[in-house]
Amino acid sequence: MLPWGNRCILIVTLLWDLVSCCDYTESTCGARRPGDIMIGVLRFIQITRETFQRNACHEYFFSSRFDIRTFVKILAIIHTIDTINDSGFLPGIHLGYVICDTCADASKAIQSALHMLSINNTMASQCDLAEHPLKAIIGARYSEVSIAMARLLALSMVPQISTTSSAATLDDKLRFPSFLRTIPSDIHQTRALAHLMAHFDWNWVGVVSGDDDYGTVALQNFLKEAQDRQVCTAFQEVLPHYLGHDDIDRRIREVAEQIQSSKAEVVLLILKGQLVEKLFKVMIRKRISRTWIASDSWSMSRTLARMSGINKIGDIFGFHFISGQNPGFENFLKNLTIGTGAVNRFIEEYKDLRFGCSPEVQKLKSELALYSEKVATWSIAHALRALLKCNHTICSGERNLPPWKLLQQLKKINFTLDKRQFFFDDSGSSASGYDLIKWVKREDGRYFEVVGEYNVMTSLLEISAASIEWIPVSKCSESCPPGTSKKISTISCCHNCSECEEGTYTNVSNLHNCLKCPNGTWSLRGWRECQPRTENYLRWNEPFAVSFLAATGIGFLHLFSILIILLKGSQSVVFKVAGGKLCFVMIAGLVVSFSAVVLFVGRPNDHICRSRQTMYGLGFTLTVSCILVKAFRTFLAFLGDRNQQHMLNKFYNPPVIIICGTAIQGLICLFWLVFDSPKLERRIRRQTMTIELQCIEGSNWGFCIMLSYIALLAIICFILAFKGRKVPQRFNETGYIIFSMIIYLFVWICFIPIYVTKIQQRSAVQASAIVVSNFGIIFCHFFPKCYMILCKKKKDISSQAYLNSIRIYSINSMSKELPDISLDSGEGSLDTVVSSNGNSEMNSNSAVSEPLTVDSATASDSAVQKVNKLSHTDIFPSPQIRHRVRTNTF
Repeated sequence: MLPWGNRCILIVTLLWDLVSCCDYTESTCGARRPGDIMIGVLRFIQITRETFQRNACHEYFFSSRFDIRTFVKILAIIHTIDTINDSGFLPGIHLGYVICDTCADASKAIQSALHMLSINNTMASQCDLAEHPLKAIIGARYSEVSIAMARLLALSMVPQISTTSSAATLDDKLRFPSFLRTIPSDIHQTRALAHLMAHFDWNWVGVVSGDDDYGTVALQNFLKEAQDRQVCTAFQEVLPHYLGHDDIDRRIREVAEQIQSSKAEVVLLILKGQLVEKLFKVMIRKRISRTWIASDSWSMSRTLARMSGINKIGDIFGFHFISGQNPGFENFLKNLTIGTGAVNRFIEEYKDLRFGCSPEVQKLKSELALYSEKVATWSIAHALRALLKCNHTICSGERNLPPWKLLQQLKKINFTLDKRQFFFDDSGSSASGYDLIKWVKREDGRYFEVVGEYNVMTSLLEISAASIEWIPVSKCSESCPPGTSKKISTISCCHNCSECEEGTYTNVSNLHNCLKCPNGTWSLRGWRECQPRTENYLRWNEPFAVSFLAATGIGFLHLFSILIILLKGSQSVVFKVAGGKLCFVMIAGLVVSFSAVVLFVGRPNDHICRSRQTMYGLGFTLTVSCILVKAFRTFLAFLGDRNQQHMLNKFYNPPVIIICGTAIQGLICLFWLVFDSPKLERRIRRQTMTIELQCIEGSNWGFCIMLSYIALLAIICFILAFKGRKVPQRFNETGYIIFSMIIYLFVWICFIPIYVTKIQQRSAVQASAIVVSNFGIIFCHFFPKCYMILCKKKKDISSQAYLNSIRIYSINSMSKELPDISLDSGEGSLDTVVSSNGNSEMNSNSAVSEPLTVDSATASDSAVQKVNKLSHTDIFPSPQIRHRVRTNTF
């Protein structure tokens, strides 16, 4: 068996009659068939070797591999031409063809095109082309080659129709006015690729493209379409499109390493099939599996589908142009022969060496896109029929037409083929769509299955979900769950998941912005939903509220019990000494003060905020004013200086003191309510789900003045009581007054810093302070008197007992004021004590031979007489209870 290189030469020699590419004669360009009108075909049949040298013409000929797929496509064009000739579609007109090999190289393609358009090996002018039988050219396969050809053919306006070149650059009719194609532009393919990735939510993909015009433009278009659909590229690698490039192997390895190191699970390959084959070999060797997306140039490559190890590299999807049926082509392949006198050794090589048997050729027909070649050939035929004015019997038009007229007619055609409508749009492209191809695994490689379709006109992608069993995940970042939002990094598809701030939420995944809570609802950080806020205030069922409400209830119970006891003992000296009816006024003030405590519990409002402070201020002021009367009375009663006593006695008017003291507080509260009234404040904190309902005291000046006024009254009571603390102990109230005022001042001094710092606990703290202050009054002023009324013997709390205590106090006070006199001094005598006018004086001239002794039996009768008057005093007795005994020796 001949080596493959020799077999390739034999095939070309026998069938295609190919000789040295440097010799451009009509007989040596390639295969040809004479005709009235010739159609040129420029396609590569042989793939160049890696040691390809552009300047060595014979290197074009001695190619390393015969491309069977392109060979079959050319046969599809020949079969279509034969079909048109046999059908009489162009009566009297016989179509011929000339086919040249481009070797997949732009320079070679230009040489072949020049040869096709030459007359006697000379380039024909545009006018001479009317006489030239060649009217149109079909080709080339790759966009890079088509672009080079299109620049040349545009000079003579020779129509060029490509069946595979999809580069968007060729849409530019100013640069390529004579170029047409039977497939959509790459703009639609890249748009379909972006739709596919967005459909499967692949937003992090890698792209590998060639450095030729097709790869460069396709990459740019894909990046634009991908950006519009929130698809980002993890990497963009470019490979030399020329297989003989010195760095091709190194770059392939570098791209493989980039793919392996990237998190992108989906890789788009905008490459020629030969480059994809080289890359896949490295992937298979490195055991790298990804999901590969194929451009149309290799999306149905039979060579790649049969690679060894192709099932190890992962899933493969790609778009290819929608194909149709080509009736009769299967039999044409089975019965492939050459004309009379030709050697048929090539056909035997074609069947035996490439496929082994003819049934494989039948299978190839269904796997290759041969329909575009049929459409291109029929497009030329329909344009010629219009120009040549053909009917069923004859074509009456001028056959020697210039190619530019055919180009104009091609842009106007609109025909139906196999129940499909075909025409060229303004960019010279066909409006057909794409099939989504899946490479399905089988034992000997892969086979192609259509799993979807992309409609160019509507830009809609339809995918059969049942045909796709598993979809990979290819994302830069993980999905953001509800309660978080995407914080985009420098790359739009990469993000961090950040918790939603207070007052915002997300209830679905992957939202870019958190939603604001509606209708007054709120949320905490990272919440998936919003909820109504909870109003926070001192509720009735809270333990703290229950505790001091219980204390308030006990206070009311005590006051009621005290009232009963005092009514029962209203005729006793204890009741009169305690203040008599003044006690009932104090109880009323404490009732009002306790009632204010109740208003500190429950949901507050503006009226409650005003009422509770006013009730406490007036109620407790009333109570302290009564205590002030008691302290002032005791102070005056035992004041030693008669002049001071007489002067201060003018101010002793209990009703006036109580009314004025309480009225001043009333004015303070009135001005407070008018100018800076307490009101309800809704304190909303972003970090909590609660609304703090707090009573605020305006600017706090009114509140401070109110408390300061009560404190001022308490301090005055304390001073007066302290001054008159040396009174008969059994009926002494000064100690209780002192202690109760100390309790009040201590409680409220402690209350101030807590009130300032603990904003949320203000209500509870103030209510507690009021309760403690009230109980301080109850314990100090009422409990001792109730105890004396209930528990002491009547004789111990009778008027006589009270008089005796006063008598003892007076005698003790007098004895303390007399100096200690010795037996030999001669000073002092009991008989010298004169008490008739309450001002005992000792005769300075008398001599006392005996020491002075003083006891309860020898007390001054004057003092007793004055004290006796106390038993007949009313609720406000005269403060003149006793007079100090003085001697003229003082």
